[in-house]
Amino acid sequence: MPTISLPQNTDELYEALTANDQRPYGRTRTVTAEELVDAAEQFDDPAALVHALLELQEAYTYGSEPRKSPVVFARLLNLFDEQPDLFDDRLRHLLFWRFKWVANALLALPEVPLAGLRQWLGEMRDRYTAAGLDLQPYYGQAYQLAAHLGEDTSLAYELWAGRTRGRLSDCEACEICERARFHLAAGDDERALRTWEPVLQGEDSCQEEPARSVSYALLPLLRTGGADRARELHLAGYRACRRNPSMSPEVGRHLEFCALTGNEARGLELLAENRNLFEEVDSPREQLDFLTGVEVLLRRVAALGRGELPTAGYAGRTWTVAELHTEVRGRADDLAARFDARNGTTAHADRRRARLERAPLLDALELTLRTRSLDDVSEPLAPAAVPTARTVSPVPESLPELIARARDLGDQGHPDADACWARLRTLVAARDYTHPEIETVGTLVRLRADLLNEEAERAWAKDDHAVAVELFEEAAGLYEDAGLPGRTVLCRAGAAVAAAELLAEKRPGADEDEAAVVAARVVALTDAHATVVRLHEEANGLAPELEARLLRLRATSAGLRLQTSPGAEHAAAATAEVDLLHTFAVRHDVATQISGARLLRASTHALTGDLPAAVAEIDALLDLLRAQGPAWHLPRTLGLRGRIQLGLRDAQTAHADLTEALRLAADWPARTVDRGRLHGDLAEASMHLGRPEEALRHLTRAAEFQLREDERIDGFCSYSNAAQLSLDLGRIEDCIALLDSVLAEPDVTKGELDDRLTAQLRLTRARALHAGGDLKAATAEFAALAAESAGWDDDPGSHAMIAAETAMLLAESGEFGPAHDALGQALAAHAKAPNYENVSNGLREVARLQAQQQGTDGLDDALALLADAARLAEEARAAGHQAHGRSLDTALSYEHGRVHAYVGAYEESLAALEKTLGLLGEPGPEDERIAEWAEAVRLTGVVEGIYLKRTAAALTRLDAAIRHLTALDRPEERAPLTELAARLRDE
Repeated sequence: MPTISLPQNTDELYEALTANDQRPYGRTRTVTAEELVDAAEQFDDPAALVHALLELQEAYTYGSEPRKSPVVFARLLNLFDEQPDLFDDRLRHLLFWRFKWVANALLALPEVPLAGLRQWLGEMRDRYTAAGLDLQPYYGQAYQLAAHLGEDTSLAYELWAGRTRGRLSDCEACEICERARFHLAAGDDERALRTWEPVLQGEDSCQEEPARSVSYALLPLLRTGGADRARELHLAGYRACRRNPSMSPEVGRHLEFCALTGNEARGLELLAENRNLFEEVDSPREQLDFLTGVEVLLRRVAALGRGELPTAGYAGRTWTVAELHTEVRGRADDLAARFDARNGTTAHADRRRARLERAPLLDALELTLRTRSLDDVSEPLAPAAVPTARTVSPVPESLPELIARARDLGDQGHPDADACWARLRTLVAARDYTHPEIETVGTLVRLRADLLNEEAERAWAKDDHAVAVELFEEAAGLYEDAGLPGRTVLCRAGAAVAAAELLAEKRPGADEDEAAVVAARVVALTDAHATVVRLHEEANGLAPELEARLLRLRATSAGLRLQTSPGAEHAAAATAEVDLLHTFAVRHDVATQISGARLLRASTHALTGDLPAAVAEIDALLDLLRAQGPAWHLPRTLGLRGRIQLGLRDAQTAHADLTEALRLAADWPARTVDRGRLHGDLAEASMHLGRPEEALRHLTRAAEFQLREDERIDGFCSYSNAAQLSLDLGRIEDCIALLDSVLAEPDVTKGELDDRLTAQLRLTRARALHAGGDLKAATAEFAALAAESAGWDDDPGSHAMIAAETAMLLAESGEFGPAHDALGQALAAHAKAPNYENVSNGLREVARLQAQQQGTDGLDDALALLADAARLAEEARAAGHQAHGRSLDTALSYEHGRVHAYVGAYEESLAALEKTLGLLGEPGPEDERIAEWAEAVRLTGVVEGIYLKRTAAALTRLDAAIRHLTALDRPEERAPLTELAARLRDE
């Protein structure tokens, strides 16, 4: 079945060929090209057939199908021989250029005899000579054949590289790569890198460059001490070749780079991302290069003893590293043997062996912001094992001892209870479990209740309140059956508070009032508090430890209510409950609850706004904990102190407290303290201290801990913040690599993550792509997001923002029709939920770009867009909207100045710019608009002095502004004005 609507005439054929040329290389483009050749053959127009065949050969060449490319070229060559007049200068140039494509295609096929390769080169030489063409391209192909065969390439290299380049020579970037590889093969890393420098710097490029050169330069850079440069180039270079069948060898070299720098886990991640290459690469030579890179990675992982890890491989089955390694090794060995048999050398087997036997060049090189180890490869992530400075008692082997230790530690709230409960959970779940018939151990029912209660507390700690309620209720029933009323009461109280928190999580719907929802939350928490108080009052003979825990639940429910609705009444109730808990805990010497009461008291002070009192309470508690313990409360207490210091705007002290909290947390199991929260708070403190790079590290660490603890939403939010910060810092490739990794998580790919959070991750990635100069990819992502967000009926404001940004990118690409359509969507969404600044920015920017790119032809459309922006500014004034950045009115008049300047209407431009300066006014020393004002002065000076030739007036304006900026001590803003004034005086 055709993939396209077949053209009915040659005009439609040419339109279809143009459209296909815009598609990425791959099966869709190739199949379409095949269909268009079939269609062209139906028309009595051999010129149309020539164009269709050229498109098909290109699709085969860059779609990694070398067996088919020479066949198509043979048809073109026959047409040229029979009807040379069909080929104008451009088509003739393309035909002779593609002799090189065929030479490369034949080289890639081991079934083509060596004599056939030499015969084709002879044909190329004869054709070039007969046509009067320079032979440098022929000698280039002769050199590549010599290198492929493993012969001495010195003479072939000189015959090629020593000749002057001509019109049919490979592009400068490709030739630089070949010359650098010659030096690399000779063992001269330094000279190879010097040769590569123009390409690595981006001075020379083409469709495959610099990505191809980057992949070869990675290991020489490591060997010569350029690890940081290699890291940067890996990120940018890999993105340019991933999933591309025609660049599978480059992907293989990036996998090899990961394997040799201690980044085996990233290598497996990239292998999964490129699993399509196992099936889509039809070139034996490219298969061999790709599979050898894959084998380097798999061999390294297996050598580390992790051959059992899952990995992506050939379709149709699941693979472990060890299994895929065996499969890949067999296939690659066979390919190398076939090439060597054809060539009569051992070059390919020798090169493979050299790559496979390379030792790692670095033990560890941090390639991305998301550093992962092989332990992270299996899902779900297990909590990280943290080295501890304290002595941890081993989990008892004896089942009675294990049960007794778990209960004892659990009642103390000791973190080491976790390991005991985990061991018990595994034993009890086994089919052959036999419960010990010992009176001190109790019944199996009691043990199952203990396990359910512990699981409920873990769910509650993760804010999984629905699960916690269910588990607490089930545990309460079992405790009741076991004849333990005190623990029954405690579980039912826990269920009541968790259920209230579940109700408190409810967010207002579209037709609900926020205040009403808050009131409902307060009612739920009040009822929960009353329930816990009733259960406490009705309970008799509670052990002090259990009664203290019940009092803790009373204080907790009162504190949650205060947190939901701060007020004097709720504050007094919370304080009374905390005092009750503290008094009881001190009387009965329940150390865990003494500490808990003082933490709750500090939190109550903080909630009521008395931060100094909160700090004083925490300081007293820290003294107590350091003297008497429990020691595991120290990191949590220091963490709270750090957060309060952030509230007091003492970032330095907060940073010190949080750093110490993290240091102490390393001594305890993961659930003891929320290390993800500590890292997140440290990121905030670092930002306040002007240390964004440190903040970035803490954000990524926060995300890692949160994902390990199955706090998925928090983890993805932390990664989202890290990505945005890396983009703000100009670490564009880091941002993209991080988001590529995060967006490949199963939560995202299976659609299980909140769709708005996924959209935010994609939006940041699209902005990073734009910042990195990949306009095409950025525009495609923005357009997809705009289409998806159009269905967000509950959030039209976000759709307005996305549609406006999409319009700007479309306009940047010159697609003004689609840009105007996107602005129409933005305006429609703005009508539902005002988004003045984003939509106004979009209107003004598209107007500017249209005037800049189309001149007077685009003026009417540009002015119409500015008129829409003016209406938005009027609406904003009427609504009392305060702009967060530039004033909408000054931004609009400034854009009028630029638009009119682009079309040569300089009087109108000057009038608009003078209006802008009037609206801005002369800035003061603390005015945030200084830079905006200085730029408006500069542009006004350009229009007035250069285009309108009113030099004296322009200089008067500029000199006054320069004096003002000098007085304000703003050299950065002054410099462009000084430069312009000097230029005007010179002219």
